[in-house]
Amino acid sequence: MLEFSRFQALSFDCYGTLIDWETGLLGALRPILRAHGSPLRDEQILALYAELEPAAQNPYRRYREVLQQVVRGLGQRLGFAASDAEVGSLPDSLKTWPPFPDTVVALKKVQTRYRLAIISNTDDDLFAGTAPHLQVKFDQVITAEQARAYKPSLAPFDRALERLALPKEQVLHVGQSVYHDVVPAKSLGLATVLVRRRGFGATRVSSEKPDLEVPDLQTLAALAIA
Repeated sequence: MLEFSRFQALSFDCYGTLIDWETGLLGALRPILRAHGSPLRDEQILALYAELEPAAQNPYRRYREVLQQVVRGLGQRLGFAASDAEVGSLPDSLKTWPPFPDTVVALKKVQTRYRLAIISNTDDDLFAGTAPHLQVKFDQVITAEQARAYKPSLAPFDRALERLALPKEQVLHVGQSVYHDVVPAKSLGLATVLVRRRGFGATRVSSEKPDLEVPDLQTLAALAIA
């Protein structure tokens, strides 16, 4: 069990940890696929996304463009040409993606004791559309756009540590992806919590182990404030 008294700040992945990423993603992609006669199962959509997104992120481009390229890539894989409206619909949908039911209460609870930061593979303007759903003011928000790199690159984490101005021993990183969050954070000496909400169908698999695994943020908040 982690000794929470040593931490001064909690950094969070956003989409998939705080925001219900898979529901939002599937809600945006299903209508496009149905319109083109490709009604894939949810797990098939997520598996394709997990292939297409990393390829679109290298070399670096803004996340809005990454998501647009994912839609084009789905069309190429499945034999259709996505319209401009369809290509733009995925990034445009981010602002409507809801938080998990326990997110807001948990964030408000841990904010009474810790500084809070976001480390997210997104653009500044896309996170700005999401921020009102979270109902807390974060001490620092670090995006891939600011770092010019996507997790699992260390660049977003390095920037977070610099901006928080805390020793790494005093920062706990919380995320839902071993590949994107646990592996890079641990390589920098940060303690990590994996929020295992469900199957992680849209992220790459990794065997690295977090310092703590919880089923949801409610559980984490109870441990962090105990």
